[in-house]
Amino acid sequence: MNREDMIARLVGQAAAEGGDLVTLRALIEEASELGAARALSRLGLADDKASGDIDELRELLSAWRDAKASAWKAAVEWLVRGVFALLLVGIAVRLGVGEMVR
Repeated sequence: MNREDMIARLVGQAAAEGGDLVTLRALIEEASELGAARALSRLGLADDKASGDIDELRELLSAWRDAKASAWKAAVEWLVRGVFALLLVGIAVRLGVGEMVR
């Protein structure tokens, strides 16, 4: 018996008996599992390789986040170095180092 048949039987039982708490809980559980299975199937994650695919996606996302953080860190470091270089050039011009060298 598949899940759709199980849900149909539970609905029939709930209608016939007035829907006691156990029947309603079973109906909700079966319906939610069927919905989750459909969603995974539509996403292409219903096969045996799905957990490996998800693990690979997580690793890829983690690597992307690490690369992005490293790129931002490098950009900030170069910006700070550039600002310090300009500051040193400004100080040298202010002190007249160019005229001392000539």
